[in-house]
Amino acid sequence: MKHYTSVNDIEDWPKLWRTVAKVKENPQGRKTLGQGKAMCLIFLNSSLRTRLSTQRAAMNIGLDTVVFDINQGGWQLEMVDGTVMNGSKAEHVKEAAAVVGSYYNLIGIRAFAQLQDREEDYQETIIQQFKKYAGVPVISLESSVRHPLQSLTDLITIEEYKKKEKPKVVLSWAPHPRALPQAVANSFLEWMRTTDYELVITHPEGYELSGDFTQGVTSTNDQNEALQNADFVYVKNWSSYANYGQVLRTDNEWMLTWDKMQLTNSAYFMHCLPVRRNVVVSDAVIDSPQSLVIPQAAHRVTAAQTVLELLLENG
Repeated sequence: MKHYTSVNDIEDWPKLWRTVAKVKENPQGRKTLGQGKAMCLIFLNSSLRTRLSTQRAAMNIGLDTVVFDINQGGWQLEMVDGTVMNGSKAEHVKEAAAVVGSYYNLIGIRAFAQLQDREEDYQETIIQQFKKYAGVPVISLESSVRHPLQSLTDLITIEEYKKKEKPKVVLSWAPHPRALPQAVANSFLEWMRTTDYELVITHPEGYELSGDFTQGVTSTNDQNEALQNADFVYVKNWSSYANYGQVLRTDNEWMLTWDKMQLTNSAYFMHCLPVRRNVVVSDAVIDSPQSLVIPQAAHRVTAAQTVLELLLENG
């Protein structure tokens, strides 16, 4: 594995799962793997779980880590090749990525969608430019389109808690007062499509995701229908893809409630966090024994450490 920016970077699935199992069994079993090496985590957006879990994972394998909030302490970066840089951006990514790559063995980058220009966001320019110019492995800490560390976490969680070989997994849209990116939902579907789970996505009309991620996935605009006999319910908001970045609904009809959970097969509730209580999900659901949000978040360390070990093993 040369980089980690999507599910397509996984070259050896059996090895991935062997590494996951070893990390879960003994997180500090390879304490010296990262010795003498260092990683830079570059954040253009806020983070709690991604920042802390990746740092914890690095500590477990002896990998030195520096966190750089580039918008607070760095120059504004120009991302487009061939640009005449006579505006506010003082440094080009060609030099910036190459310089960071000369200091560090691994680079992690978090850069959300701007939700203004769909074509621009879906090019994942920041991630792609760092991959092009850094000269070292690049890890997506969430891009404008995908969140592969979260998705590996979700898959690890479902595999641990599933009660049957082919569970029914439902991804349900939920309301939110702000426009949010599609990255978590896109990535979740992309990873779930590698399994033989029964996968269903449900959302109001107008919130269809890109066909690149929903191809072959059962979809319905009837949330109650989707929840019938579900084993896992993953709830997440995303803004409109067709009417890019727009919030089309603000009512609470799609909030996941305890009554709706009664339609399921005693399903586990999942969410990537942070979550707005009693907007996205009711207290009764998130505080119930069926809620996996805390063990799911804890698995962020497992996912990050698995990725770091595979990248370091690859040299």
